Amino acid sequence: MAAETASFPGAAGLRRRKRTERVIARLLFVFSAVSILTTLGIVAVLLLESARFFADVSPFEFLTGTEWTPLFRPARFGVLPLLMGSVLIAGGAAIVALPLGLAAAIYLSEYAGDRTRAWLKPTLELLAGVPTVVYGYFALSFVTPIIRSILPGTSIFNAASASIVMGIMIIPMVSSLSEDAMRAVPQVLREGAYALGATKFEVAARTIVPAALSGILASFVLAVSRAIGETMIVTIAAGSTPALTLNPFTSVQTMTAYIAQTSFGEAPQGSVEYNTIFAVGLALFALTLAMNVISGMILRRYREAYE
Repeated sequence: MAAETASFPGAAGLRRRKRTERVIARLLFVFSAVSILTTLGIVAVLLLESARFFADVSPFEFLTGTEWTPLFRPARFGVLPLLMGSVLIAGGAAIVALPLGLAAAIYLSEYAGDRTRAWLKPTLELLAGVPTVVYGYFALSFVTPIIRSILPGTSIFNAASASIVMGIMIIPMVSSLSEDAMRAVPQVLREGAYALGATKFEVAARTIVPAALSGILASFVLAVSRAIGETMIVTIAAGSTPALTLNPFTSVQTMTAYIAQTSFGEAPQGSVEYNTIFAVGLALFALTLAMNVISGMILRRYREAYE
């Protein structure tokens, strides 16, 4: 009887499928482990190289200093000007992207028909596929002259043009994620609002947006985090002057721009000047990590469960 059971038709195929499933599971585990190990490797390198920097520079000076001149004498290692430049440009980008992205999401979710959405959403998402170096030169050669024609005192390299173009770049992230969150809201909520006499805009603004608030806020945080980590636009358009200022019409330097510009400079490897790259990178990593943690907290705090 056992021999008959082992040889029933299809037994060999079943065993092959089980072996294939085990191989696939192991491959997926390897791929997942590679991504995790890569992240751990990045963190380890940042911590090791930053430790060498902080062996020569006080962490208190690094975190509270208001001057950043590591390549000059006397050297100053206060990261606040770089942090302020990053926050200034990311904040300006948010002012541009968040309202426009949310408006686009509301239109795509509540107003656009299926045919309109089918071509409009992919067209909008093409903005995310434009190389950032193109955005950078667009900001420098097109947006900056317009700003200077209105405000002649604006610097050639300035935070305003970088903010505007970066905001345009992250609009697809805000609109796509927000629209997905809004379309996930059950249709019964829309029908109930319409039954009470609400207009289409009232349904969108007072019913759908509050119901999808967790996804919308998460898209905002992720978009701002993306803006903080952007390199090429700020390197080309914002300049390289680390300044502790809130004036968007002057030249500033962000953390990412400093890393890019110093990496190709003349700082000798192993020197304190060279190790500033990793210290600034660690600060940037901590900032973006905090933004992602905040995004996760918002999702958990405001998540709506529908049955």
